[in-house]
Amino acid sequence: MTKTHYRSILKSTSLIGGASVINILIGMVRTKFVAVLLGPSGVGLMGVYGTITGMVGTVAGMGISTSGVRQIAYAYANGDEKVVAGTVKTLRRTVWLTGLLGCFGMVAAAWPLSKVTFGSGEETFNLALLGSTILFGSLAAGQGCLLQGTRRIKELAWVSILGALNGTLISIPCYYFWGCRGIVPSLILSALAGVATSWWFARCIPVASFAMPWRDSRNEAGRLLSFGFPIMLTGLFSAVSTYLIRVVLIRQVGLDGVGVYQAAFGLSGILANFVLNAMGTDYYPRLTAVAHDSVRAREEINSQTEIALLLATPALAVTLVCAPLVIRVFYSGQFDGAIEILRWAVFGIFGRVVSWPLGFLILAKGKAALFLVSEILAGLIHLALIWACTRLWGLQGTGVAFLLLYCFYTVLIYGFCTYLNRNLWNRATLFHVLGLGGILVLIGMACMLVTHDILRWTLSICACGALSVYCLVRLSARTGITLQTLRTKLLGA
Repeated sequence: MTKTHYRSILKSTSLIGGASVINILIGMVRTKFVAVLLGPSGVGLMGVYGTITGMVGTVAGMGISTSGVRQIAYAYANGDEKVVAGTVKTLRRTVWLTGLLGCFGMVAAAWPLSKVTFGSGEETFNLALLGSTILFGSLAAGQGCLLQGTRRIKELAWVSILGALNGTLISIPCYYFWGCRGIVPSLILSALAGVATSWWFARCIPVASFAMPWRDSRNEAGRLLSFGFPIMLTGLFSAVSTYLIRVVLIRQVGLDGVGVYQAAFGLSGILANFVLNAMGTDYYPRLTAVAHDSVRAREEINSQTEIALLLATPALAVTLVCAPLVIRVFYSGQFDGAIEILRWAVFGIFGRVVSWPLGFLILAKGKAALFLVSEILAGLIHLALIWACTRLWGLQGTGVAFLLLYCFYTVLIYGFCTYLNRNLWNRATLFHVLGLGGILVLIGMACMLVTHDILRWTLSICACGALSVYCLVRLSARTGITLQTLRTKLLGA
């Protein structure tokens, strides 16, 4: 794999990563207001609302957001403008239909969902109102498919940044004036703003215009749904698992406990999400274009995994070391119970960074049923681990369960992908998986076991510094980008 290719991966990751960093800064402001104005119970309620709408939205989406990207990316890579235009037109018609069905379905299911989740029907009206976010989310996803499938990375970055900014500007006044009653209006208005933002950028993409009968759209929609349906089932199972975890935690520790759990897992990957987001944004369409070629697919997997680990591991190490400070900055002292959960969850995020490039191979090859099997197995294991670990260690056990889940999932997904594409990891990738993972474990042990403050901070800072230097040197070697190169580009000298 050439330096140019590594540089291309780094560039696309950096664009999405830069957007994620800005989102983090914006999110710090929003999260702090949420924590101060609403407290743990308000954070927990927001998490439950999000889980419910996510579950219903998954069913309504029918996996079209994934299958649409795949179809557009494949046609776009082959230069077939007519196929791209037909897919886009069908996609736009389909997301309106599925979005409306999801909205009405949410309204119809509001009362039973309120009874099962909260033990009463008092949240029925709020859940019914949130049905509108299903429609708005479906429309935004359709626009996102077009941007992602045509690899408009810069536009996707802007959509991400403006979405975070709009959500913050909308939600803070709602929470300030109405408290917890402002959660529902803020979610609805933020979703509407998301539709407007995605439309503004998607409209600039040239798409061939031609009359397409509804019969042809039906046929094209059938192809989208045939691949998307297993993806929908996968997402549905994942959403139901997440929902059941929230219900169990509500019963065991109340909304305050759910808020602490939500805080920890909301922050666990916040510094690594720029890598994970880039995988879905740029890597998936790129891998789809070469999925038929085993050698090129293997090269894409190894290069993406190596770049992802080199970028994400220092961020995860900093999260481990600074967990108490991170919780206080983003939330408040009421959320101190999230510190140990956050530290355990960091190791699970490392497993996610390792396993995600492999998982996308299954989708790129069109093996949606196999992807469904892997996600069902992972979901069942996660539920079992949550039940067992929380019984043994209380709320902190949720972090341990997340770590164990990704130990299992990484082995599982590697086995499935080996079946599809032999000899996946090369020596460099295996070295980085084991070596960087081992260093992260040592830093975690220092944070959790060393009781002397000065010694703990000294060991942790030295380890993080050495790790960061190694990752920067390795990135420079892979991409050919040096500090001198960056200075020349930035200063024009």
